Amino acid sequence: MPPANDALSTLVARLADPGCYDHPVDAVRVIETHISFVLLTGEFAYKLKKPLDLGFLDFSTLDKRLAACREEVRLNRRLAPDLYLDVVPVAGTPAAPRVNGAGPAFEYAVKMRQFPAEATLDHLGVTAAQIEQIAAIVARFHETACARADPGGPWGHPDAVWQPVAQNFAQIAPHLADAAAQAELDALKRWSAAEHARLAPHMATRLAAGYVRECHGDLHLGNLAWADGRLLVFDCLEFNPGLRWIDIQSEIAFLYMDLRQRGEDALAWLFLNLWLEHTGDYAGVALLRYYAVYRALVRAKVAAIRAGQTGDAAALDAVHALLALATRLTQPLPLELSITHGLSGSGKTTVTRARMQAPGAIRLRSDVERKRLAGLAALARSGSGVASGLYGGDATRRTYEHLAGLAAGLLDADWPVIVDATFIARWQRDLLRDTAHAHGAAFRILDFPEPVDTLRQRIAARARQGTDASEADLAVLEHQLQTQEPLTDDERAETVDARC
Repeated sequence: MPPANDALSTLVARLADPGCYDHPVDAVRVIETHISFVLLTGEFAYKLKKPLDLGFLDFSTLDKRLAACREEVRLNRRLAPDLYLDVVPVAGTPAAPRVNGAGPAFEYAVKMRQFPAEATLDHLGVTAAQIEQIAAIVARFHETACARADPGGPWGHPDAVWQPVAQNFAQIAPHLADAAAQAELDALKRWSAAEHARLAPHMATRLAAGYVRECHGDLHLGNLAWADGRLLVFDCLEFNPGLRWIDIQSEIAFLYMDLRQRGEDALAWLFLNLWLEHTGDYAGVALLRYYAVYRALVRAKVAAIRAGQTGDAAALDAVHALLALATRLTQPLPLELSITHGLSGSGKTTVTRARMQAPGAIRLRSDVERKRLAGLAALARSGSGVASGLYGGDATRRTYEHLAGLAAGLLDADWPVIVDATFIARWQRDLLRDTAHAHGAAFRILDFPEPVDTLRQRIAARARQGTDASEADLAVLEHQLQTQEPLTDDERAETVDARC
């Protein structure tokens, strides 16, 4: 029989004795969550799972808790191998327990290296530099460490995707006494059902293409920490495989939503853009709005259940705020396609980085996509000469046609787009203008006029740093100066000075 919750609480109280451990401990601090106890001992932390069966998780027997502990270590070692150490037995007796002691185990714990609880990014706050690391680490994790779901298996099918979405509405509704809140929830349910029906073929296509993977499953700022000058990504969702075998767009939607909830809209857009730049999964953005609303409603459900259990007015306020956030997330920004116009070194990437964060847009960079088409990493050097190799006529046309195709897909999914490229040839600008008009979007040219001496200085400095995807050097700049086709009078009518 599993220990009752009160018995586990008694055991945890016993484990507050430093003498229960096989290493020196000065004091033990206990943190309780709704599904576990975490014992902080100084150098190490130990997590014990509560003997619960909540439907979506089942820790009701010792064997099930052991299996869940092993899964937790396996999954988290993909992202934090130095943090998750082992599954250790709790031996002896409940009255005199020994962690990692000899003899039969009556309980199990996950052993981890301890880091300060206040180091999580929901407490610390998050910076743009940290967002850059998060995007790179998460993208690399999705690309290299996440197993792909078998299309014939149980995960990732449209019906399976809908089940937790529908569950949110069923579990939130009983806790809403306010008619306006219930009406808002009903509207979100109608929107979600319509979006699911519209997107179901895309979900099935992505499952077949390998975009449903064994992800982290619970990627938000509370499960990210900054300790000893480095990022820690921890606490993968181990207890329900259906909630971690998900589309990678559902994974990033959680952190995108979390940042939006905290009023960090610019950082949410930054994370999204940098992750997309690493992965190239622009086609998947069609699903992002749907998944972001789902993630907001997951959090609303948790707050609603807490409000119902405790009568906590703050929890009920959180439900209302999250319903409002979910409603905002259903509403796209005005549809616009902006392109840049400027020679190498004119500041296009710096300015478009700011614009993609506020008011928000998906940015496409020719320097990155040109190399992606050639199978190269963004910072790889292709060795191409001026107007040759990757920068020859055929490769350039292929690059701009690819950018137009990506932009078309994003516009069809109601996402505003910025394309960062030189656009020094009229045909390139016409191609993107035609794309905008064909997909019902406004079109704008962001102009970057800069003195040639300034451009030369910037290009030389950028080459010394070696941290940008652009391979343009002074010879490339001279070629651009000789071959550029200036904006015409009719183009000037749709142009703004991007430096203003």
